[in-house]
Amino acid sequence: MLKNLKKNKLIQYILAFLAVIYIFIVRSTSKINVVNKKFPEKFWKKNQPFILIFWHSQLMMISFAWVKNKNINILASDHSDGRFGSIIGSYFKLRNIERPSKKSNTALKNIFKLVKENEYIGITPDGPRGPNQKISEGAIKIASSLQIPIIPCGFWSSKNFQLKSRDKFLITFPFSKCYFVWSKPIYVEKKISKNMQEKLKYELEKQLNKNISEAKKLINK
Repeated sequence: MLKNLKKNKLIQYILAFLAVIYIFIVRSTSKINVVNKKFPEKFWKKNQPFILIFWHSQLMMISFAWVKNKNINILASDHSDGRFGSIIGSYFKLRNIERPSKKSNTALKNIFKLVKENEYIGITPDGPRGPNQKISEGAIKIASSLQIPIIPCGFWSSKNFQLKSRDKFLITFPFSKCYFVWSKPIYVEKKISKNMQEKLKYELEKQLNKNISEAKKLINK
């Protein structure tokens, strides 16, 4: 019954509106710090696209790492959770690129079009269904095809709790000290072997978790 209620559009909009109010309260009462902003800023200044990657659990606050006056086009599923997230995201410069399970080419065409228009792409490489904090090959393939870099970003907050969901979704409390940590752009070759893909997946996982560890250290200083 609860699952059916969550799929109801009216219920989704009501819950999303409440979530938006909560996120605005968190943002207005918290101190946001951004480390290594120079890495994305270089691309923002030149109006050059890149792929932002971050773990799905950190979706709630990700827009506050973004200072460019443009949307982040997030690759998302057409599942009810994806639609719910898109309602919330629309208030925070996050625009969904739907990824229908049976029409994956549609999403790719949309991404190609957005990149040609110098738009920015955001990908949660572990997705809403997992496996948690494991990089899928999607971001690597897109970066390779479009020849745009991947820039990882990690986040942590001083006051939070994690849901008992598959992705351990992070809920930040008001009056928090928050840190976003960006890292250097990672470029992917046009022609990439399967072995190189696996190596990149490992490197991206390691870098994202390193960014989060750095954010935690800064909070505890």
